[in-house]
Amino acid sequence: MASAYDGDFQLPNEILVSIFAELSPPSLALVSRLSKRSNIVAERILYASIHITDFISPESPTPWKTYLWCESVLKRLNFVDTMRKVHIRWQSDSSPPPLPQYFIAFCERLGESLQYLHFLESLEIQLGPANRISPLSREPMHAVERILKRCRFPYLQSCSIGADYTKGAAQPYTHVLAAFLAHHPGLLHLKIPDFHAALNLPTTSLHQLSTFRGSPDTAASLLPGRSIQYLALNGADSDLIRVLPMMSCTAVPILYLDLSSISARITLMRSVATYLPNLESLRVRLALRHTLHYSFTGIRILTGLSAVLSAFTQLVLLDLSPTDVGGVGRADPSEELALCREWHRACPSLCRIIFPSETEFVLHHDAWLAPAAQN
Repeated sequence: MASAYDGDFQLPNEILVSIFAELSPPSLALVSRLSKRSNIVAERILYASIHITDFISPESPTPWKTYLWCESVLKRLNFVDTMRKVHIRWQSDSSPPPLPQYFIAFCERLGESLQYLHFLESLEIQLGPANRISPLSREPMHAVERILKRCRFPYLQSCSIGADYTKGAAQPYTHVLAAFLAHHPGLLHLKIPDFHAALNLPTTSLHQLSTFRGSPDTAASLLPGRSIQYLALNGADSDLIRVLPMMSCTAVPILYLDLSSISARITLMRSVATYLPNLESLRVRLALRHTLHYSFTGIRILTGLSAVLSAFTQLVLLDLSPTDVGGVGRADPSEELALCREWHRACPSLCRIIFPSETEFVLHHDAWLAPAAQN
């Protein structure tokens, strides 16, 4: 068992690692200053899981935290076997961001640092304002692609990438994205919210993918030949309605659908019920101004969902919590309970419902209960 001597106490390195692993990052940073030995142990734990958020503004346009981390990694290449998770976010307010070419050097430097992390398992790169079209770029590509173009992560399981998107102002993705994804067959979870087209990948690529978050068109191109059972989609409901027939032609049924980023009208709900009747979990943000039963007020306007729910054969969870509560007024437990009973008659498999008020009802021995309200 490895051990070392520091001052007047001696502990095996394995025990120090177990102790330090329970500390928060700020505490680890303090402990790392106690001695050379504690510094080595603490830093290896700190660099194993990195979460960085840089706020970009006209007064502070440089992603300094990201830049300093890149420089630190290049000085600690002996730690790369422990670096398993890197999550980096650049965020901005409504102020005009710097010119897009300003970020190119930082993206290149981030890519240089990441390409050494061969043991990486989880990667998140959300670049905020860094992906606007630059007329001065000699090699136009998405800011994320500029980072990942030389990176390969053999153990990567989760990948979330993207930047702020404005139609006509954002730099589109190129072939670099597909080339990167094709080299990561072990990927299980993929999120690309700002990609709005089909991904041109061989069906043999990403064959282990089980979760996708992004646009309907990208999802429809990924589903054939893959066992994707969880989808979280963004965009316009008309885009999803258009590709739903393609989504239904899969070898493995989609079981979990999250539409919290889409303002869903009743037309979309009917289409989902028609083409994906085997859903077990549905999370949705209803566009109440376009939908349902105007002869009722308050939460009872949702009574029109009964006809839609009757088409689902295996639905267990209906989560309406993303729906704007202003559209239905204040929560009325008695009306919510009445809806639970009505929807269960239409869809007998339904046993858990979360309303826009975030009140959750659970079916227990033929009775609908709101556990949180009873505590």
